Amino acid sequence: MDFEFYYYIIFLASGFLAGFVDSIAGGGGIITVPVLLAAGIPPHIALATNKLGSSFGSFTASMNFIRKGLVTFKEVYIGVIFTFIGAVIGTKTILLLQADILNKIIPVMLVIIFFYTLLNPKFGHLDKSSRLKKPLFFFIFGLLIGFYDGFFGPGTGTFWTIALVTLMGLNLKKATATTKIMNFTSNFVSLCVFIIGGHVLFFIGILMGMGQIIGAYVGSSMVVKKEVTFIRTFFLFIVGITILKLIYDSWLS
Repeated sequence: MDFEFYYYIIFLASGFLAGFVDSIAGGGGIITVPVLLAAGIPPHIALATNKLGSSFGSFTASMNFIRKGLVTFKEVYIGVIFTFIGAVIGTKTILLLQADILNKIIPVMLVIIFFYTLLNPKFGHLDKSSRLKKPLFFFIFGLLIGFYDGFFGPGTGTFWTIALVTLMGLNLKKATATTKIMNFTSNFVSLCVFIIGGHVLFFIGILMGMGQIIGAYVGSSMVVKKEVTFIRTFFLFIVGITILKLIYDSWLS
């Protein structure tokens, strides 16, 4: 597909903004996917191309979090394995089915998460005891959220963060770092399936990926430096925007 030059500037800029937002609170897809669709790219190709760009961003954020000591691969490798499996199944499924039902269910789930976080001011400030054993937690949520990210996607980072804080007892900084590793896993797996199916626009995806690398590095560095209150506020803001976007797409458009 050919585009006017200014579209490529928009693709790059939206990639930067998405990488920044996604590394702190998730939800970068609410920026990039609408941009791709607005450019006239068909939905399946837009989702596939977005996975390429977001893989760059989530990988950059993951490596930055690991390098700065917020998380280690040894702590999360079980989650990576089951997220990998779930994402393969989910992406294969979306190529066969439509996601209309999830379009209507997910906003409701995100509203619950939003108010749960809003009404718990100390949410994610301190580490707490885990309610599930780590292998069991990653088995269940790796498969479930990995499948969801491969099948649909919006809110994936939010679901991971909430699960890690409430069930694994992680503070919000560590949960955000762990979330990005899980996000990269499901993004990359989905991307590989989409590439095999021939759905990816490589030049646009790489252009967005360049923006996402810069944005993800800046955003993940802020997570390391800022207090949990800042991350919580940003998290609530992005979840709120995601809810409004999904409600509009699912119920009002």
